[in-house]
Amino acid sequence: MKAFTDCEGPAAPLLRDNIDTDVIVRIERVAQCKRGEFGPWAFEILRYRPDGSEDPDFILNQTPFRDARVLLAGSNFGCGSSREMAVWALDDFGIRCVIAESFGDIFLGNCLQNCVLPIVLERKLIDRIAAVAVTGARVRVDLRTQSIEAVGLASVAFDMAPSIRDAFLVGLDEIALTLRSGAEIERFQRDDRQLRPWIYRL
Repeated sequence: MKAFTDCEGPAAPLLRDNIDTDVIVRIERVAQCKRGEFGPWAFEILRYRPDGSEDPDFILNQTPFRDARVLLAGSNFGCGSSREMAVWALDDFGIRCVIAESFGDIFLGNCLQNCVLPIVLERKLIDRIAAVAVTGARVRVDLRTQSIEAVGLASVAFDMAPSIRDAFLVGLDEIALTLRSGAEIERFQRDDRQLRPWIYRL
């Protein structure tokens, strides 16, 4: 998993509630694309008209949000099906951080497994960031200081569980984090083998 210390760039305000994973990436693309190929299809339903042309009214088709690194959303972002490819589509598009009022539970877990930083904030704080972002100001999310900053924006602090923060900063998924405790695991197994030898084959 790639590390996340900070990201800076345009923050696209997509302040809708209940955006589900089928809106983020359609099921047809899940069968057709591999990781690294989902970028053009992120938010396909909203980005493109029925004839395949871009909808100029959609935020990610507008300058500077074509290069968005942060997405501002409403409540229950990423609800619906469990497809991990929804997070891949955001990452392939270039979005490294989603700031929302709340997230679908499985989507949140998929973000944590793929180093797309999910930040939960109150709507009034998201609106404050959006008011600056719509001017084209670059928004900076710093996980080390747990702050969101931009020109014209008073610094906004966010909470992050220490275990998640540490994993993102060094780029470790759950398996890699477990392997860091290899010595403790081996010690437990050695002691447990002495206490309960009947559960071990060898």
